[in-house]
Amino acid sequence: MSSISINVNGVAQTRDVEPRMLLVHFLRDALGLTGTHVGCDTSQCGACTVLLDGAAVKSCSLFAVQVEGRSVTTIEGLAQDGKLHPMQQAFWDQHGLQCGFCTPGMILSACELLARNPSPSESEIRAGLEGNLCRCTGYNNIVKAVQQAAAAR
Repeated sequence: MSSISINVNGVAQTRDVEPRMLLVHFLRDALGLTGTHVGCDTSQCGACTVLLDGAAVKSCSLFAVQVEGRSVTTIEGLAQDGKLHPMQQAFWDQHGLQCGFCTPGMILSACELLARNPSPSESEIRAGLEGNLCRCTGYNNIVKAVQQAAAAR
């Protein structure tokens, strides 16, 4: 067992974990943050995407011990005081979700995109969301949602 301390959604979390425990399982199983989804287990689908020190990463490709002392934001950490984050609101307004399985990863990837590029073109949005797969929406409303969130900044 290894003891790790990670700041998750603004709260310091210290736990003993097996060195081989993936970050996605730490978030879901040890912390109960089930908004981070386990999709393909091969880092292809993006359903497990979280922000690590502000950068979008696939939490199924990192061991929890690798993020010792760092800061993780999950989908649960975006809303503040019961009010949806502007990106979450935009996904709601633009119907950028259907089944919702890919939505947390899409939203967090889009947040990182706008942090790097506050006014992306449609092609930059599509490129920025590469690595996040959606089987339901056809991506058009997801792009509209990111455009709405960018305009709201």
